[in-house]
Amino acid sequence: MAAADLGAAEWERSKITNQDLNLLKKLGISKKPKAVCFPSEESYPTPPMGYRVSFVDHLIRGLSAPIHPFLRGLLYVYGLQLHHLTPNSILHISIFITLCEAFLGVQPNWALWKRIFFCRRNGSANVAYNIGGVVISVRSSVNYFDVKLPDSVQGWRKKWLYIREENHGCAEDNIPPFDGAEKILRRRSWDAEATEEERTSTEALMTRIHELQNTRGKELSGIQITAYFLRTRVQPLQARKNPFWNYAGDEDTDRLSTNLEVKDLDRLIRKISSLKKKDSIPSTYRVTPYSAANALPKEDASEATASAQSPPPAVSPRNKRKRNDAEDSGTSKAEEAVPSRQKAAYDPYLETLISSDDEEEVPTADVAARTSTSHTLVASETPVEGEETSPPRQNVGAATPPSSPLVPSPKRARVETIPELTLQSSSSSNPLLDDPMIKELLRIGAQFVGYRDYASKTEEKLAEANERADTLAQKLEQCEEARKKAESDAVQARREADKAKADAAGVEDVRKRLHAAETSLSEHISAQSAREAAVTKRIRIQNRRFVNRTSQVTDTWEPTRGRYDAP
Repeated sequence: MAAADLGAAEWERSKITNQDLNLLKKLGISKKPKAVCFPSEESYPTPPMGYRVSFVDHLIRGLSAPIHPFLRGLLYVYGLQLHHLTPNSILHISIFITLCEAFLGVQPNWALWKRIFFCRRNGSANVAYNIGGVVISVRSSVNYFDVKLPDSVQGWRKKWLYIREENHGCAEDNIPPFDGAEKILRRRSWDAEATEEERTSTEALMTRIHELQNTRGKELSGIQITAYFLRTRVQPLQARKNPFWNYAGDEDTDRLSTNLEVKDLDRLIRKISSLKKKDSIPSTYRVTPYSAANALPKEDASEATASAQSPPPAVSPRNKRKRNDAEDSGTSKAEEAVPSRQKAAYDPYLETLISSDDEEEVPTADVAARTSTSHTLVASETPVEGEETSPPRQNVGAATPPSSPLVPSPKRARVETIPELTLQSSSSSNPLLDDPMIKELLRIGAQFVGYRDYASKTEEKLAEANERADTLAQKLEQCEEARKKAESDAVQARREADKAKADAAGVEDVRKRLHAAETSLSEHISAQSAREAAVTKRIRIQNRRFVNRTSQVTDTWEPTRGRYDAP
């Protein structure tokens, strides 16, 4: 029996406490004007224009807007939204980015991530969660830091709010639009392992991680990494001007607030971890993190610079790997670039048609998930049904975040094919397809089909929205009728209760009067008994006197004389 997907029914009214508000203020998350917007009475998130949905427990674990390119890449590759991730998963990503930048001296590395982590579905045999429905876990074969994560975070799903979106001039830093009812579809990229090439390129980083864990006297723990980014007051999951290896201390421009007090920091670390009161929290680090005061070695600095300037192999436009290789590695493949003469203003269908078959489960009545982890150019005789993807951007290699999966634009459109032509990104030797006129024909056809289907899809979505609005209006009318009926029943019940109270008061009055009568009767009986006793006593006394007198008369009688002697 398949688990029931709760979907939108899982949302309920937000319940943020004053303690949560004070914590967000201390952390500097709500310091900027209108940086955070708190929901009022709604039981389903409806973020205002320019805001995105987030959670208190995500923010205190290193999340802020605009989001880090690596995090956006993960969401794209895994086909997820932020509310699909649990707080422990958010903390895993924060620790990984801090580890890479502050202790390894490199940009967050996608290949290294795949060697350490994988995704799995969160839920039970009967229920599949939508909020927090995906968990990021460490592979059992990897010796990674003990992060001391709690078994569960209680009540975090009820503490949602809106955070203001800030893109810093780059739309790729935006959080994907919120859709609370979007189903979670498992992807091959969730547990994709690193390729041999990626394992070779990251072997030195894995060796360094083991050294950080096991070097006697210089051991580094997961709690130390967590405490470090909390002390710096820099949010690891925020798009920042400088990486951690350029952290400038109190003068750093990426800091959200001043240093936390020791007791507040101690309380926060224990809140997001499984540490007990008896467990100590490290105040110093046996391994000095890289920063402006502890600069990277020259060779490491050059490697970090090179990593920041060039896209990873998974997204490089010059990389011509086969589609199957991209799927096996769980990475994204960039669309083939068009000739330079065609470059102009951004057109979502100017360069290519995109197809995606990375999802393992696609509903027949709906399109595929919002994002895809592998892309290729497809133009075949058989149309591809039920698939949907994001339109490409020009110069995709330059717009891709360093060492992170490809991040597409939020816009989407259905894929349609052009008959009698077959074009694969891995095969460009066909002379017919190299003809400029054929390429121009493909470009114009793709542009027309893309815009037509985009408009058609928009109309369908609008019709669905209108239908949903009508349904909600009917439900609202039903709720209003139910409310009026409930109010009427409440008034009737109140009247019956008042009548019952009046009857009860009358019964109580009768009971009191009966009790008073019984008391009076008892007193009367007692008085009557006392009078009878007094009368009986007097009769006995008089009888005794009479007997005594009778005895005296009998004693003075002289029969012989026939007379009484006077006494």
